Amino acid sequence: MHEREWIDRARRGDETAWEGLLAENQAPAFRLAYLLLGNADDAEDVTQEAFVRAFRALHRFEAGRPFRPWLLRITANLARNRRRSAGRYLAALERLFRAEPDGRPTSGGLDLEQKEEARALWQAVERLKAADREVIYLRYFLDLPVDETAAVLQVAPGTVKSRLHRAMGRLRDVVERDFPVLREGWS
Repeated sequence: MHEREWIDRARRGDETAWEGLLAENQAPAFRLAYLLLGNADDAEDVTQEAFVRAFRALHRFEAGRPFRPWLLRITANLARNRRRSAGRYLAALERLFRAEPDGRPTSGGLDLEQKEEARALWQAVERLKAADREVIYLRYFLDLPVDETAAVLQVAPGTVKSRLHRAMGRLRDVVERDFPVLREGWS
């Protein structure tokens, strides 16, 4: 079934259609919440709340637009609110790196050198401001296209490109200054 059809049917109260939208979008919503919060339980709560809010606002969803960026924007907003109020973000990337293979991101299958580089990269990204981390997460960790990243951030695609360029420049500076293990790949 096509996403547009699922949305139309869900608006009419079809639970199967809503479950289809859930199934298609639960993993990306959870991953984004997890990246922003660094805690699986919090990410699960935010993901569930995002789906509840999306369901309640489905009648306001603009026809013809993709559902995922809209849902991810709701998820990101809820995660930001939770992070601000709880102050739990400080250890998020380290916990992400140590995550176990239960649907959360993991470093499995990497050799020792790759694990060391991955840990250093997480630590380097962690030093960036929240806005820089978010655009990097959406574009590279969730692999969203520029237009969907723009929809999540509620900015123009050109703004995404410029923010991403600046964020990657700042990340490059952090790597050059503090992470010699990564320098070779950033030259």
